[in-house]
Parts: sequence; structure tokens; C-alpha cells
Amino acid sequence: MRYENMFPEQIREAIKKNIPIVLPVGVIEYHSEHLCIGVDTLLVLKALEEIEKEMEIIILPPFYYGCASYAVEPPEGNGTIHIKPEVIYKFAKNLFENLLRVGFRNIYVIIHHQSENFIAGMPTDLAFKLAARESIFEFLEKRYGEGWWGKEESQNYYIQHEKGTDPFSWIKIIPFMDEETQKKYPIDHAGKQETSLMMVFYPSGVKMKKYSKEKWYSKEAKKANKEYGKKAKKEIIKRLKEVLK
Repeated sequence: MRYENMFPEQIREAIKKNIPIVLPVGVIEYHSEHLCIGVDTLLVLKALEEIEKEMEIIILPPFYYGCASYAVEPPEGNGTIHIKPEVIYKFAKNLFENLLRVGFRNIYVIIHHQSENFIAGMPTDLAFKLAARESIFEFLEKRYGEGWWGKEESQNYYIQHEKGTDPFSWIKIIPFMDEETQKKYPIDHAGKQETSLMMVFYPSGVKMKKYSKEKWYSKEAKKANKEYGKKAKKEIIKRLKEVLK
């Protein structure tokens, strides 16, 4: 279900049922000549659309404007759009404040960009992570007052934390591909893995006739194929479904 298409009664029902509400996050970034520039976000969005066919989830309008950086190529003539992390943080914080006020307590942000460094963090996911923590702290303080954690009502906090039901579990920031999936299908940039994924998730975003071996990072794209992409897709969707359940 797409959030923008929902009616208020559907929103109230979704809150009551604690249905996951998910924000696809990525970047607008040059991905060599053979791939469109929205790769990172499109892969998350298309995976969620597949999952939506099998389980109840709410998909928020995707956020394409992550911290792409100009590390791959300069933006001139190549299309990359880089938004600074402090700007993204402000957006994310405001978004989370609104979602919490609406009533959602099962919020996911799924990111596909530089997520081979997800544990340490990179600018886009770190901005969302900080915004999530701060918005929850502020929401709880406004609703329950200062000292909310020290009150008798919070004595089960560590039990809730163990179960994953504490307030800081209301918003989860996760990578598109978890560590195990990355080991099986190593992340690259416009290489075999990403090109294969696009072939099966969003084929209109691939033009192999435009393939160029000039750049080291895209040389392996010539090995991309749908079979490899289908296997990776199956693994990605399986693991995302496990998380969203």
C-alpha cells in the first residue's frame, strides 16, 4: 500500500494493526553509462513493491536525495545530486516527528548506498540514525515529561529492549542487503552485482549497449546476467521479509 494513496480510516487501521511503514532511501548518482542515475533508490523501491504483494506493508514516497558525494564522478554532465548530511538530518527528524505523531510505531528506513560500511556508518544512514534517536527522545519527553525513563512505568525497559519492543525500536534503519547477503553477492558500483540486480528489478534502467570499460568500477558489468540477479533478488527479498515481519 502506498502511503499517499491511503484514506484516514486505512491509516487508523494500519496503526491499530502495527503494520510496518517503510521509507525507501537512496541517492541520485552517476552509475556509469549503462545504468540510470536512480539505481540505489529504485532497487529498494522495487523490492518493497515485490514484498507488498505477499505481506502488508505501507510504502512511503521514496527519498532519492541522499549524500551521494562526488567520489565517483563530478556532477557536471553526469547527473549526480549530493545533499549534505546536515540537511538530510533536518528532513529526517521532521519526518519522524510527524510519523510518530500520526501514531506509527513500526517505522523502517531501508537504505542502499555505501551500505558495505553500514556498521560504522556513512553520511546518509548516520543522518537518519541520529534523526531517529533524537526524534524519539523528544517525542517521549513531550508526551511523558522529563525523567520519563526513571519513572515506575519504565521499569520493564530492559525486558522490552530484549524483545525489541522498547521505544527506540519504533524506528529502525537497515541496509537493503544485510551482511550475509553481501557476502554471497558482494556490493559494487555499476559492476556485475548492481547491473544484474537492475536487470531483474528495473530492466528499463539498464542499457548494456552503452556499457564502457573505461572506469575500473564498472568493468565487471560485462559479466552481469539475469540468472545472477534473480538469485540475489530472491535472497534480498527473503531477508527483508524476515525483518519486516
